[in-house]
Amino acid sequence: MKFLRTEIPDVIICKPDVYGDDRGFFMETFREDKLTDFLGYKIDFCQDNESKSTFGVLRGLHYQLPPFAQTKLVRVIEGSVLDVAVDIRKDSPTFGKHVSVELTGENKKQLLIPKGFAHGFLVLSDTAQFAYKVDNYYSPEHDRGIAYDAQELNIDWKLPVDKLKLSLKDNRQLSFDEADFF
Repeated sequence: MKFLRTEIPDVIICKPDVYGDDRGFFMETFREDKLTDFLGYKIDFCQDNESKSTFGVLRGLHYQLPPFAQTKLVRVIEGSVLDVAVDIRKDSPTFGKHVSVELTGENKKQLLIPKGFAHGFLVLSDTAQFAYKVDNYYSPEHDRGIAYDAQELNIDWKLPVDKLKLSLKDNRQLSFDEADFF
């Protein structure tokens, strides 16, 4: 497994070694020891989540406040998504900046998103099966969000607004300057 820092160094692209032949492929999707060696600290993942969505579905930008903040390790099993992580740590030199990475079932890249980031993704394929690990349980009382189209963030979602499908909750998220930060 290879680890690459993004333009926001705390957000990491994880590239598994894939062993394939005419029968298919094999890969390790997570190795605690290798990730710990790279980061210099251990993440205790406690829950796995999975979703399936259709083209144009945008989920996010979501996060949880302490003490239920979450680190996420996200990947696409099938299909393609634009995955976005926004730094919402007030004291960070990259506060308000974001990283966008295309994750696909083909490229098998994963994105490690630490605590202190809002996260969202947009489905670019007909359907996408999305899976992720978290290191803290879901807590509705600590659940927060930021509007996907917050002007301060200037996120290029790669699709016109009329193609986006959002939940009622995601259509009502706060603007960036109204959000709760870390």
